[in-house]
Amino acid sequence: MLIDLHTHSAQSDGTQSPAEVMRSAADAGLDVVALTDHDTMRGWGQAARAVRDTGVTFVPGIEISCAYDGISVHLLGYFVDPLDAALLAELERARASRRTRAQRMVERLAPDTGLTWAQVQEQFGADTTIGRPHIADALIAAGVVASREEAFASYLATGSKYHVSHYAPDPAHATRLVRAAGGVPVMAHPFAASRGRTVGLDVIDRMADAGLAGLEVHHRDHSDEEIGRGLRLADRLGLLVTGSSDYHGTGKPNQLGENTTAQRVFEQLVEQATSGTGPIRP
Repeated sequence: MLIDLHTHSAQSDGTQSPAEVMRSAADAGLDVVALTDHDTMRGWGQAARAVRDTGVTFVPGIEISCAYDGISVHLLGYFVDPLDAALLAELERARASRRTRAQRMVERLAPDTGLTWAQVQEQFGADTTIGRPHIADALIAAGVVASREEAFASYLATGSKYHVSHYAPDPAHATRLVRAAGGVPVMAHPFAASRGRTVGLDVIDRMADAGLAGLEVHHRDHSDEEIGRGLRLADRLGLLVTGSSDYHGTGKPNQLGENTTAQRVFEQLVEQATSGTGPIRP
């Protein structure tokens, strides 16, 4: 089986609808795909309805944007209860902060680029989790940059004068929230130094103590050395090892199925869920 457990739709910073992600998964020959939009589960219904037509098993997921000591940490949560009050409250807090942050960044960008909030709003829908990629897309549409990569290397870089931080939960706290919601937490691309600073092993140890189930080791942003490091850490902590594409449609070069998760690992993830939420199969 070909299993890809990390993708994004236009509900966050991908460029396709959830149904289009499912169709693209089928075209890529995948058997199982997870939709893991940033801080939202609002694409689940559309993706689930596409299962019959695509023949691809849908895994309900989410990617929670966390932070520790100013360092970004991404936590994948599979099979959570979509009505869990504590998790929903934390996600809504993060989503509201993301919107305010984006507005403040546009205010900083305006004098140098002419960018307006109205131009950014043209890049997302009403229920979208707003992020820097939407500002990047507005900069592209305005002719300021040619690509998201150029935008993130300049105007939207973490160290740029335009950058504004947003609220993000502690990763160990988020791990506990996912478990309390009956879900299964996996740390996304833990050693991707190409993205910026990464947290130390002490933070991952705390996440493991809080109920972390696995590490997303096989990811395009991991070097061979970082993959080896991840495999050794997973073995030490008794964690599952996953692999995923982190697909964003045309928003990133990542291709569906370029990294995958073993079937036995997927089955163990399913077994750990206690929410009643499970894979939607054809």
